[in-house]
Amino acid sequence: MEHFIKNLPKAELHLHIEGTLEPELMFDLAKRNQIELPYATVEEIRKAYQFTCLQDFLDIYYHGAQVLIREQDFYDLTYQYFKKCSEQNIRHTEIMFDPQTHTHRGIPFETVINGISRACADAKKSFGISSLLIMSFLRHLSEKEAFLTLEQARPFRDKITAIGLDSSEKGNPPSKFVRVFEAAVEEGYIPLAHAGEEGDAEYIWEALDLLQIERIDHGNNCLQDPNLVDEIIERDIALTVCPLSNLALKVVTDIKEHPIKKMMQLGLSVTVNSDDPAYFGGYLNKNFEELQKALDLSRWNIYNLAKNSFKYSLLEEEDKNTLIEELNHYYERYLI
Repeated sequence: MEHFIKNLPKAELHLHIEGTLEPELMFDLAKRNQIELPYATVEEIRKAYQFTCLQDFLDIYYHGAQVLIREQDFYDLTYQYFKKCSEQNIRHTEIMFDPQTHTHRGIPFETVINGISRACADAKKSFGISSLLIMSFLRHLSEKEAFLTLEQARPFRDKITAIGLDSSEKGNPPSKFVRVFEAAVEEGYIPLAHAGEEGDAEYIWEALDLLQIERIDHGNNCLQDPNLVDEIIERDIALTVCPLSNLALKVVTDIKEHPIKKMMQLGLSVTVNSDDPAYFGGYLNKNFEELQKALDLSRWNIYNLAKNSFKYSLLEEEDKNTLIEELNHYYERYLI
């Protein structure tokens, strides 16, 4: 099964590029930019990647991002992720980035977007991997600050496909960002949001009804409300589920308790993703492998999860169909 997963054509729809900052690269960038870290070695950084909740993780996450200063830093970070994609046969990826994490430190928006987008273009040439960018607003900041970010993004509108909402969920419901989402949709962005990771089912209802999102990031807590499950199925909205992230942040205490199989049995459309893989112990294939072992997923289950990753991507229908056809050919070889 490991071989099947490794070579399986797949897409990743829930990936924070800042969350791919491996300890080695953090150390290298700190040296390059003459930034003093509170860690003497790479191993010390790795040991610091231990969390008990979302906020513990975010504290280290934002601290680590301080080594990202120049356009080349953002390029190196992003291109390193694409190398991982190439090794794992990720054929398409939709990358979230948090501009406010950087602009709040005085890093120009253009430095961030130019470094990331240049790496995306080079990865398409080098590896044949397609990608789209999702600009995420930090929900612990104000809606006014989100509007400023939307304004800063305007000259780069052609590089960004969608908007998202991430960071500390509790106490920062989707309703806090209704107006900025309405403005972004008017500008042509596709609305997405994290909902139901820490927050309860009501956060998901708000994201659906107030923000009019087209995909739910995480969404685990939809299972609290059978009516919500029915509504998500009725609207044909996918959940971008992140198993190892859920385990690391204690959303589940054991991977064997992960609800993804139950979600599939209920008829929810789910995808598998790595979220912040440098911090959570594994990239996309590791998430598939751990789920498969813990929940005894069949090849058919794995195939359908991969198919969903293409079907519910933000690609044009023709591109989706081309990738699904590639996946079908791959799967059919295992039926002979």
